[in-house]
Amino acid sequence: MKQDITIHLTDREGVTHTIEAPTDMAMNLMEVLKSYEFPVEGTCGGMALCASCQCYITSDHALNQPSEEEEAMLAEAFHVEDNSRLGCQLPITENLDGLCVTIAPDEDA
Repeated sequence: MKQDITIHLTDREGVTHTIEAPTDMAMNLMEVLKSYEFPVEGTCGGMALCASCQCYITSDHALNQPSEEEEAMLAEAFHVEDNSRLGCQLPITENLDGLCVTIAPDEDA
């Protein structure tokens, strides 16, 4: 079993970074981005209650379906697009290898 996957991340300045994410630590995308010190807050601790980890999925990966809580939070968030997801709701698994994601603007942008 592969232990790390590659994620291609575009930050809020438009710079693309290639990062590695472990599949064996039960982390989600928000936690990985925070560990690399990207500006995702995760103010609610990953409970889908704040949308401060909103990102845009720009690759064609099969993702888990958003929960009702995630959909409700996105309905109230700023800068929401059709491909918006909360990073805290995307567990890091092998099927996300090569994922392309862009960090959404913060609510003040």
